[in-house]
Amino acid sequence: MPLEDLKDADLVTLAQEGHGEAFGVLVTRHLSLFHRAAQRILGDPGDTQDALQDALIAMHTEIGRFEGKSAFSTWGYRVTVNKALMLRRKRIRRREDTVDEVLPAFAEDGHHANPEAILAWTSEAEAHALAEGRELRERVNGALSRLSDDQRAVFVLKDLEDWDTEAIAERLGISRDLVRQRLHRARLALRGALEPFVTGAPR
Repeated sequence: MPLEDLKDADLVTLAQEGHGEAFGVLVTRHLSLFHRAAQRILGDPGDTQDALQDALIAMHTEIGRFEGKSAFSTWGYRVTVNKALMLRRKRIRRREDTVDEVLPAFAEDGHHANPEAILAWTSEAEAHALAEGRELRERVNGALSRLSDDQRAVFVLKDLEDWDTEAIAERLGISRDLVRQRLHRARLALRGALEPFVTGAPR
């Protein structure tokens, strides 16, 4: 039977036995998923490729320890996210792109000056619905690219990957309060970019 017709579990078994081609088929099958994970965290195409390469090397090195308690795609996704976060922390260079034009006003205490205007992000179903449509996806990607690295990492891990605050704080080496602050600002920045889709205002 061709390798392409095998299930992931069978390919994992072959890869663990040293079958390089089986490993290649396995990762190629989920490569777009892994790439998207790194892209969401890093934003920069070059950094994304570096993180993806590191992740694939790690998967190849660690495949023998993969116990199959989760799907290979889930395991590989987590490896990729971790490598993207490691690269992000290792790089001294930090993007300082301003988001002032999409950030609403803040009060002196650092909170939003008009809490009633904050877009609610609690409904995952609504988020998925909003994600449909090319124009909206372009706006989301554009807004994400304009966030600082710190804000984007927290937003992706919390609102897209559903990590809890404690895990994000531990992984990024920051306080829970700082996680909440960065998440708040990231959500507001995205709110400014996506508000027309929510309010029905002219785009």
